[in-house]
Amino acid sequence: MYPETLVAPMRVDLTSAGFKELKTPFQVDEVLNKNEGTTLVVVNSVCGCAAGMARPAVKFAIENSEKRPTNLTTVFAGVDTEATMHARKFMLPFPPSSPSVALFKDGKLVHFIERHQIEGKSAEMVAENLMAAFEEFC
Repeated sequence: MYPETLVAPMRVDLTSAGFKELKTPFQVDEVLNKNEGTTLVVVNSVCGCAAGMARPAVKFAIENSEKRPTNLTTVFAGVDTEATMHARKFMLPFPPSSPSVALFKDGKLVHFIERHQIEGKSAEMVAENLMAAFEEFC
């Protein structure tokens, strides 16, 4: 578990862009059991690739896409452990990955970006991947 003073700026990085934090399994269920619309779930992390690529990419994609997910949400790996573990059940068959980004449409996982698709890439490349998914599914 990371201290809140460390993760607070990382939380704000997404919440200030309109993302709703899911901190409990109940909150995850409330959002992901809906069978209508699109929901983006960012598995946030304290790692450098979350700070340098994932969060900037997600924010850029949201700000610059004509089509966007209906719901913007986030869970924080290593912090909100139970919520993150519960959200990952919806992301199967993909293994746990932090950071990662999942797009759901009408309750089904339709696009997933794993850590290995973020790490070593530019934020622009990750954003392009997301924007193409938004265009297709939102």
